[in-house]
Amino acid sequence: MADIKSLHALILRGIDDANAGIYRNVNVRISGARHLPPDFLHVPEEMTTFGEWCADEAMALHPVERAARVHSDFVKIHPFVDGNGRTSRLLMNLELLKAGFPPVVLPVERRLEYYEALDRAHVDGDLQPFVHLIVLLAEQAFGPYFHALGKPI
Repeated sequence: MADIKSLHALILRGIDDANAGIYRNVNVRISGARHLPPDFLHVPEEMTTFGEWCADEAMALHPVERAARVHSDFVKIHPFVDGNGRTSRLLMNLELLKAGFPPVVLPVERRLEYYEALDRAHVDGDLQPFVHLIVLLAEQAFGPYFHALGKPI
């Protein structure tokens, strides 16, 4: 999990150096979400469990589903005071890139759908809308490559 802390430190460098790469030591709420992240006292244990899942069970999933789950499961823990969304999207894209997929970009016009799908996954346990969204965005990410090859999508 040191890699996640290092990635987070890079994201917050020059923005919030005091909290960069440091698990939160306060409880937080996510504005507009029904989901309540775990108590800060549980964050280290939750991150250890998350890291173990990533190294083991996650590897059996299709790369796009794995990337979506990594994103969703990480942001559900919300281990940092700030920068959780940015960190989770980078972790998701790292999973995609490691598997040979292009990175996914979340368009502004799909942001509400993205937040609602995450909240549904975290509160209702229904991950399908979020995975479906990431699958669609992953398919769209291939568009420029197919265009360059003169192939229709």
